[in-house]
Amino acid sequence: MQYVFKHTHPYEPFIDTTTEKLIVGTLPPPRFTTGELKEGDVNFCYGSRDGQLWSILDKIFNLNLKYETTANAIEQRKAFLKSRGIGVCDIVASAERQKIDASDIGMQNVVLRNVLCYLEKYPNVNTLLFTGGNSKNGPEYFFRKHLKEYQVSLQQISNEVPRIHEFVHPITKTIIRTVSLIAPSGAANRAVGSLESYKRMKKENPSFNTLDYRVLQYKDYF
Repeated sequence: MQYVFKHTHPYEPFIDTTTEKLIVGTLPPPRFTTGELKEGDVNFCYGSRDGQLWSILDKIFNLNLKYETTANAIEQRKAFLKSRGIGVCDIVASAERQKIDASDIGMQNVVLRNVLCYLEKYPNVNTLLFTGGNSKNGPEYFFRKHLKEYQVSLQQISNEVPRIHEFVHPITKTIIRTVSLIAPSGAANRAVGSLESYKRMKKENPSFNTLDYRVLQYKDYF
């Protein structure tokens, strides 16, 4: 019988009554579930040393973050998020994997968190920042699936990357905006490299890279 790894989300949503923007991803790499962290990992949301979210935010806000498995590194990130009214509520509660890796596409039997319920409980949230788009098993893809259960759909505001949508919360009737950012992962670098706007900037400045491109994009929404 083939081994199946139960990939559960190790962190509760980081959200409170002051939160106005929510970062919504899927799951951290499996080692965060098993607790076998690598040197340079931070035991917090988006703490993988291979991920780029904190590197991007560090560059935008000059945070001087530590990249290490310490309580200090966690506190730095929490303090920054709270100071900006930003929370984190990844949409996947758990999934099963036959291959133990961090790919979204490898997730099976996915159980979603009830993000709408969190939005009802914390009504100051007006923006969801998806760390990825509508490709299969991406955060926007799962969120659309979640909304469908409530007969709610996303209305397109802008089809330019990053794509922007809005929806009306079925209970609170609040209008909430969603922004589908380019994923802050190495796996998305090929997608960035294929964008005309990236190619143009790279041509103008050969030292310009995919991280720089994300910094420019994220800056407008954080």
